[in-house]
Amino acid sequence: MSSDIAIRVSTLGKRYEIYETPRDRLLQMLMRGRKQYFREFWALRDVSFEIKRGETVGIIGRNGSGKSTLLQLICGTLNPTVGSIEARGRVAALLELGAGFNPEFTGRENVYLAASLYGLTHEAITSRFDQISRFADIGDFIDQPVKTYSSGMFVRLAFAVIAHVDADILVIDEALSVGDAFFVQKCMRFLRSFMKQGTLLFCSHDTGAVVNLCNKAILLNQGKVDLIGAPKDVTDRYLAKLYECDQEIDGRGKLCVDDEVADDGWAQDDYKDARHDLINASTLRNDIEIFRFDPEQAGFGTGGAAIVSVRILDRTGAPLARLIGGMDVILEIRCKAREEISRPIVGFQFKDRLGQVIFADNTYITYQYAPPHIEASAELRARFEFRMPILPSGDYSISVALADGSQESHVQLHWLYDALIVTVHTSSICFGLVGIPMRRITLEGV
Repeated sequence: MSSDIAIRVSTLGKRYEIYETPRDRLLQMLMRGRKQYFREFWALRDVSFEIKRGETVGIIGRNGSGKSTLLQLICGTLNPTVGSIEARGRVAALLELGAGFNPEFTGRENVYLAASLYGLTHEAITSRFDQISRFADIGDFIDQPVKTYSSGMFVRLAFAVIAHVDADILVIDEALSVGDAFFVQKCMRFLRSFMKQGTLLFCSHDTGAVVNLCNKAILLNQGKVDLIGAPKDVTDRYLAKLYECDQEIDGRGKLCVDDEVADDGWAQDDYKDARHDLINASTLRNDIEIFRFDPEQAGFGTGGAAIVSVRILDRTGAPLARLIGGMDVILEIRCKAREEISRPIVGFQFKDRLGQVIFADNTYITYQYAPPHIEASAELRARFEFRMPILPSGDYSISVALADGSQESHVQLHWLYDALIVTVHTSSICFGLVGIPMRRITLEGV
């Protein structure tokens, strides 16, 4: 294997034998393969890819697509039925909760047990134990049996161990989703530091995290590789597959819309940034250019309707080609029904160049109890009135969608990627995803 390859997976497959009854399993043993009493289930089949040293790779896919099985095969906790896996360097993994821990042992004893499995000597573990304990931050529970731990404490201790075993390759499953926000941020800081020299492979349903963290992504579908490529392309394909496979409609509504929900006025008790005039008179003014709507952009859906226009308007309804961050604007989405729509939902996602969703919304909550009924060939217009955030310089896109159903269960009629492209030429923001207007900023000696 080339020295710049960390993981190579070749024609990998994992088969399980599914028996209807314990009797069938016994008969299979007695027949010694002369007759088959089971049905085959291939969790993975013909999976091949390479991961280079220093790459961060996300694995995404629907539940049951084979993600966890693949990670376990790479870590060596499962053996492949066919194919091969080569991994160069020490592999440390955080898979299902408590994997590798003995529930009867204390946290301290499990630290020694788990770290020794990664090849550390007793002396090396002792020298790092205080660091592991501080990272886990579970206090006196370190000397309690882990069977008394909550799921969050399991994750804390397990992650603390893999963070201190000098791994060359880290494999992370969805386990971090159970940690509290402060601990997850601590883990992310460690992972970002590790990514500078190590190889990271992780599984997540969070497409924003995949796009933000990864150099490459792998989409699994029914045990096979569907796509390997740039994270944004792969996550877009994943979302399309997700909606294609989930086309149920919940057509029942109840009660009526609350008259107080709709408010045509703009907020009266308002303020502007204390530096507004100064910034707008300087080269730091948040100048935003809006490019023309492109109906030919990639998308997906059943074709029951089409999005025909997306515009950003000012408060009077006039179309804008340029605006300044902090302005009150209207995002208008016009659609044409090709078939009857009983419960329309129109929404949008405002994304940065990495595909991270900066903000998003849809019409469902406002109209969930009294949705407008749209006849075939009729037109539909949705308007979202909001204040455009102060944005860092760079390129952004707005994806829009029209669905029929409920928030939880709907048919995607038309989803249009990158319907509008927005370029921010200048900005006063140094850090962060968006800027918040400051009512007042003071600095004084006390």
